[in-house]
Amino acid sequence: MLLQEAVKGLALRDDGWYVDATYGRGGHSAAILARLGAQGRLLALDKDGDAVADGREQFAGDARFVIQHAGFEDFAAVAAPWLAGHALAGVLFDLGVSSPQLDVAERGFSFAHDGPLDMRMNTAAGQTAAEWLATASQRELADALFHYGEEPRARQIAAAIVRSRDETALTTTRQLADLIAAHAGRQTGRIHPATRAFQAIRIAINDELGALERALSQCVDLLAAGGRLAVISFHSLEDRIVKRFMAREARGDEVYAGLPDIPPHARPRLKLIGKLVRPSDDEVQRNPRSRSARLRIAERQPTEQAA
Repeated sequence: MLLQEAVKGLALRDDGWYVDATYGRGGHSAAILARLGAQGRLLALDKDGDAVADGREQFAGDARFVIQHAGFEDFAAVAAPWLAGHALAGVLFDLGVSSPQLDVAERGFSFAHDGPLDMRMNTAAGQTAAEWLATASQRELADALFHYGEEPRARQIAAAIVRSRDETALTTTRQLADLIAAHAGRQTGRIHPATRAFQAIRIAINDELGALERALSQCVDLLAAGGRLAVISFHSLEDRIVKRFMAREARGDEVYAGLPDIPPHARPRLKLIGKLVRPSDDEVQRNPRSRSARLRIAERQPTEQAA
């Protein structure tokens, strides 16, 4: 989704060192590697063990590529040792759930396939959705549904979950989807009544928004002057974080606004590149899941912190 636009936005150099912070199934990594020369390097990150296995198999033998089983919230801890003093020329984020995760019932991300309520990006760590739903307070459930899913009937659905779990544990996606549909009120439009709630639960148990906020700052800290940051997001909560972060970093420290002499540490660290990019009509027709994709690009500015 927005593959060519994102890769173009990175302004790739054939000898540059880049990070694909969300490997998925390697579409963006493959496109980046196709444009790198022998001196270029690519580090890919992914929380999903299946994605890591795919990367190691798909790009086996390519000395320019390495993939690590890590979330992007650990960006600095993984990328800094890999760089070993080299300049970081660009970082790409493709946020949200990958198509393989949605399509495999056992991962529990989608109500379209009946499966266990898991929803973890990293199946080797953390609470499953079923475990979280069994222990979260009614208020915690309602807050998550409202803030992360923008669900208008968050309180009613949270109360229904608590009542239901007192009688029968919620363990499958179909159980949860049917329960939500029964308490979601009258629906308009084409989306399933459980769409917002499933999104909210997934975001909550994976701390997706907190991880994104932590990762963005770490990326800019490591980016060399002229390096690009490209972020593809799929819902308003992610895009709002990215938009506000880039705008804030493009303004610099507002304490010094209007002053003639701004110290290096207070100068803008980013410059916004172009406007918000949306998928073309052709891409949406080929892949309906891309319809909500949004791409933002920024470039690291020279300051005393830049590499």
